[in-house]
Amino acid sequence: MDFDLSEEQRLLKDSVDGLLKASYDFENRKKYRAEKGGYSKAIWGKFAEQGLLGLPFSEEDGGFGAGPIETMLVMEALGRNLVVEPYLDTVVLGGGFLRRGSAEQRAAHLPGIIDGSKTLAFAQVERDSRFELGNVKTAAKKSGAGYTLSGEKFVVGHGDTADTLVVTARTAGGQRDAKGVGVFLVPANAKGVDIRGYETQDGSRAADIKFDNVEVGADAVIGDAENGLSIIDQVVDDARIALCAEAVGAMEEALKVSVEYIKERKQFGVAIGSFQALQHRAADMFTALETARSMSYLASMASSFTDLDERAKTVAAAKVQIGRSARFVGQGGVQLHGGVGVTMEYRIGHYFKRLTMIEQQFGDADFHLRRVAAAGGITE
Repeated sequence: MDFDLSEEQRLLKDSVDGLLKASYDFENRKKYRAEKGGYSKAIWGKFAEQGLLGLPFSEEDGGFGAGPIETMLVMEALGRNLVVEPYLDTVVLGGGFLRRGSAEQRAAHLPGIIDGSKTLAFAQVERDSRFELGNVKTAAKKSGAGYTLSGEKFVVGHGDTADTLVVTARTAGGQRDAKGVGVFLVPANAKGVDIRGYETQDGSRAADIKFDNVEVGADAVIGDAENGLSIIDQVVDDARIALCAEAVGAMEEALKVSVEYIKERKQFGVAIGSFQALQHRAADMFTALETARSMSYLASMASSFTDLDERAKTVAAAKVQIGRSARFVGQGGVQLHGGVGVTMEYRIGHYFKRLTMIEQQFGDADFHLRRVAAAGGITE
């Protein structure tokens, strides 16, 4: 199988790497996090100028019609630079739902996403839902031609700065029933929406959101209001694939800064990188990184599988390996640095925090291992 990038893909990679190298060093990242909303609007504008925000959308919708490999390249670059802008939440998640929505919904929202004037957030996690996408208590009751939403969502990525919320809510059935889950587009400033934002441990932003009899029209529903879980599964798998790529980028840089550190740090008059035990640890970290990279490639290719069960199983398997590798590389990087590795002044601690969040996001390694086992394992 040919894993070489096409000329267009190489140009995209060079473009993203060049942009971030010029404007996203560790000190600038601190400044961006301190801006209102927790990220840089100027950098977000540059993403729009370079076409990154329109990458996965069809040309008919004003995008570039790129595929999963292009998204993988972008996410790897974002991971290497610990980018805090809401690319995953707006383009991958929000855009993923809109790509499966109506022509009217795409026309209303995609131009704003592509030009950088609109951001979205996916409100899915509930108090007892854990990683189960179909465990939904938030209610969407019929009200005339539309719906009234009531409930709570937690840890909504960039939910305190989003213009539009993509909300999962139950229209029928019990709390854990697969049938009866709908997906709704809700303006963040709608009456009855209460948003409490906060900083997450990896330096990003999230919000807890309450919906108190929030009224939306029938045009707010993405797909079928009672059979939205299949769309949710597909979009969240797209997000898992993107997270796998981001983790590979973060692990790659975490290993790089760790090796640089042990080459410079001296003890007993010699660089600690000359100690065989530390060399072995760095080599094991490299092996974990490359194993994760292979699984990230597989997950990106699985994005185009027409067999949705096989697609889901492959993505779950990739998330298992990504989670294990991320933990090993993150912990190893901190251990190679010693006590300073957990201080705010050293980059490795920030990579470890982001990798820890990725391992938990949309299911940890144990959760996805159970999914793979229940599906019969990977046979090919």
